[in-house]
Amino acid sequence: MPTLERSSKKLQVIHTAIELFNLYGFHNTGVDLIAKESKIPKATFYNYFHSKEQLVERCVSFQKSRLKEEVLAIIYSSRYRNSIAKLKEIIVLHVNFNSLYYLLLKAIFEIKQIYSQAYLMAVEYRKWLLRELFDLVFSLENSPLKPDANMVLNLMDGLMFQILSSNSLDKRDVVVERFFGEIK
Repeated sequence: MPTLERSSKKLQVIHTAIELFNLYGFHNTGVDLIAKESKIPKATFYNYFHSKEQLVERCVSFQKSRLKEEVLAIIYSSRYRNSIAKLKEIIVLHVNFNSLYYLLLKAIFEIKQIYSQAYLMAVEYRKWLLRELFDLVFSLENSPLKPDANMVLNLMDGLMFQILSSNSLDKRDVVVERFFGEIK
């Protein structure tokens, strides 16, 4: 099989696995299901990844890289008027039904003991995000009420849990506007 075709198929398996992990969780998604949904033989799966652990690590790493790119694109974009607009956009990026962040958040709660390397990647992303949020918060111009970077991260997590429990984005924008309305 040519290298490009093999890489494309591996990427398709990663995308499929991410969807299944998001839907069923890391523990309830087995190699058999991933191979079946990816339309590859189980032997091919093991040829690509050698173990479920390696696949989980690749999936978390893939999501982490994509999310970092998106956050950095927001931070360095001139589309947003100020740091508050950038913070809002970063929150919206993370708090969404199809959020790239969902797999990383799920990893923090589900895989610490079993897939420790993937868990550490998810924790590493949160630490990186916290530093980026701190820099944005620090840059807020003459705001009497500056939020703490931890507060913004906790807001994102809380909103994500609310969305997951209610299957609704209705309150997300209201909460974000109210939160940042106090800061202006």
